[in-house]
Parts: sequence; C-alpha cells; structure tokens
Amino acid sequence: MKSAVETLNPTRVRLSIEVPFEELKDSLDAAYKKINQQVTVKGFRKGKIPNRVIDQRFGRGAVLEEAVNDALPKFYTEAVNEGELNVLGQPEVDITELKDGELLAFTAEVDVRPEIEIPDYSGIEVTVDALEVTDEDVEKAVEQLRERFASTNPVERAAAEGDVVTIDLEAKVDGEVLEDGVAAGVSYTIGSGELLDGIDEAVTGLEAGGEATFTSELKGGSAEGKEAEVTVKVTAVAARELPELDDDFAQMASEFDTLAELREDSRKRLENTKQYDQATQAQERVLDELLKLAEVPIPEKLLADEVQTRKHNLEHHQLGQMGLDLEKYLEIQGKTLEEFENETSEQAIKGIKTQFILDELVNKEKLNVNQEELTEHLMRRAASSGMSPDQFAQAVVEGGQVPMLVGEVARGKALAVVVEAAKVVDTNGEIVELEDDEETEEATETVEAAEGTEAAEEKDGKNEA
Repeated sequence: MKSAVETLNPTRVRLSIEVPFEELKDSLDAAYKKINQQVTVKGFRKGKIPNRVIDQRFGRGAVLEEAVNDALPKFYTEAVNEGELNVLGQPEVDITELKDGELLAFTAEVDVRPEIEIPDYSGIEVTVDALEVTDEDVEKAVEQLRERFASTNPVERAAAEGDVVTIDLEAKVDGEVLEDGVAAGVSYTIGSGELLDGIDEAVTGLEAGGEATFTSELKGGSAEGKEAEVTVKVTAVAARELPELDDDFAQMASEFDTLAELREDSRKRLENTKQYDQATQAQERVLDELLKLAEVPIPEKLLADEVQTRKHNLEHHQLGQMGLDLEKYLEIQGKTLEEFENETSEQAIKGIKTQFILDELVNKEKLNVNQEELTEHLMRRAASSGMSPDQFAQAVVEGGQVPMLVGEVARGKALAVVVEAAKVVDTNGEIVELEDDEETEEATETVEAAEGTEAAEEKDGKNEA
C-alpha cells in the first residue's frame, strides 16, 4: 500500500491511497463467504457455491463492492498511522480508481488536530475577589439557620409580610374557570415570591375568611403565559416565630454548646466557601488569559458538530426536563435565535480551544494521571450524576469512557500548572497563594465547565474509521 498526505489547511488533510489488488485477497475471500451465506443457487448447498458461479449469477461488481467496503477502514487506518495523523471525526472517502485484478485507489479527506505552539504563560496575571468574611456575613448565615427552626402559631389578625397563610385559589381565563386552575389548602409565606405575581399585595391585610381578586400571568399549567383573573381566599393566618439567639438555640441547631462556637463555625464555613470560589475564579481567569495568548485553528466540521450537540442537549435534555421548548426558553432569556446561536458557537469554540491547548500542554509537560487521581475524579462525577460510584464506574467502563475521564483529569492538571505559574492578586492588591490540596480536582471542574456538554476528544475519530 502507498499513501501520501496533502495538507488542505491547518485543520484538514487529504490522504491519497493506492492498494495493490493482491492486498484485497482477504477482503475478497470474506466477501465471497458473506454472499455465499446470503444467497441460494439451485444445485448447490448453502455456503458451498463456487466463486465463479457467484460471479456469473450476481456479478463480479457486487463482490468487489463488498470487498472494498470491508477493506477501506483497514487501509485508511494504516495510512493515518503511517502519516502519524491525529484525526478528528469520520473521513469523506472517494474511490478514484478500481481495476479488477490490478489496483484500488481512493482519497480520504478528514479533519486533524492542528499543531499548536504553547505560548509563554509565565507572565499571566489575574485579579480575583478578596477573601473577606464580615460579621454581617456571619450573622446572615446564622439568621438563615434560625429561619429553618422557625415555628408557626395561628393568630387572629390581618395577614402581614412574613406570615404563613393558608389559601384557596381559583384562576379564570376569559371568564372560564380552568380545570387545573383550582387549588385548596395551599400554604404560602407572604413575601417569599413562590407563587403568582401580585399575590402578596392581594393577601396582605386579609384576615381568615377574607377574599381578594387580582390579575396575574400564569407560570404553568394549561394556560401558561396567559393573563388570568385569580380569586384568593384566606382560610387561616399564622405568625412565624423565630427561636431566641442564645446557647440553647446553638445546642438545638448544631453540635455546639454555645452561640459563640456556632458563629465561629459559620465563619470558618464561609471562609472555606469563599476560598473555593476564589480558587475557581483564579482558574477561570487564568484559562481565559491562556486562550487569548494561543493561536488555535478550529476545524469547521468539528465546530459544527459541537454546536449541534450543545443545541440538542439543551433542547432534548435540559429544557425537556423543565417542560420548555427552545422558543419559550429564548423568550424567558430575552434572546433572539441569532443571539443564541452566536453565543452557542462562541461557547463551543472556547471548549474546543481549551481542550486542544491543554492536551498539548499535557504532552509537553509529560503529565500523567495516577489511579488515586482517577478514582477521586470518578467519585465526584458519580456524585454529580446521582449514581453510586460502582454504578458510574460500570457505566464508564461499558461505554468505553475511561480515556475520556483520564483526559479530563490530565487537562485539569495542565491548567493547575498554568495557574501555579501565573500571578494571582486580590482586589486589595494582595498576592493570593492557592492551596495545593484538591487544586487539580478544582481545575478539572473549571476545564469541564469551559469545555461544555461535549468535549472534542469524544469525537476523535482515529479509532472509529
């Protein structure tokens, strides 16, 4: 077999391949055998029809077509390996010559990973939010905990903000009561914003037995999005009572004996959360700066596939679970279809660039992923998927996705290398020293977010053809 590679552009090549006919022998034998099992000829047992009879009855052309279809993937793969190409996706194959007994010649155009020069990233500098936890932050966290332990007691007075009212609802559209527009015994906290627009104003000031009517746009049901006339009747009013902020509350709501200890624990938790957010912010901003420094050609077909995949996942998975279609989603977001498509394309480009650059950095820095790192990543992915680690691991192995997980961790390690070399300062001008613990896993999460729903590696067609 002879092969030659022609570079069409930085992300696409054409392979020209010539195969001497004798190298098709195995595929020809397989073609005759396959046809033998599929056809019947009077006077011959099934599977025992001579090749010359198959040629006479069904035509040599049918045999050649079957043999060529069988042989093309093998010769294409050999040419890819010979050319040391890193191909993406499936090739477009064109048979240019087929001479029975002499020669098979064909071309294959395919996208390839572009050659990328890793820029000098040592000069990257980013600014992140300062790690500050105020007394006000602590009191807000304690107050939220206090709210969780609030009790309600019936009162004989008009309802006010913060009260819990029990209400009956009836919604009419065009004067007709909706079948799904009636509800009784609904519990609602005034001011929570959890029901219809306008309901807070309607029930505030009403006592048990009071009734009011207001108009509101329905947020769900058979008449979603339509203006409805809603009648609300208050059947009970209850006041929420918060527990006293003292040591007894600390003992009831936590493992601590004193309110001071509870506040100190809240402060530490907030510091840990803000430290995590600060690290994530640093990684995201360093990655953005790295992407600005590198020139990365984007394969057109890969980009088109990625955009289509993102749109499909949004429409058929995320929006489907929320009971929305794309049109309604765009209306809620206040975007035109053109704006949405441009935004999706930009996100896809960023995801592809991220993977290409970090994969190149993995190779350059000779970064490896050990079993412990892979297991940690698998555990986190399992938790986010709602599956047990064993179930997730089994699904990953059966789906042949282990290399994908390894790639995710490796790219996370590559980003951590860049972050470590970068200068990170906070809004106070102080140098930020990021913790090494869990840094790779956090960086991996940042990379996943940048890559989006479908990583380019999943489309790597080197072993698919």
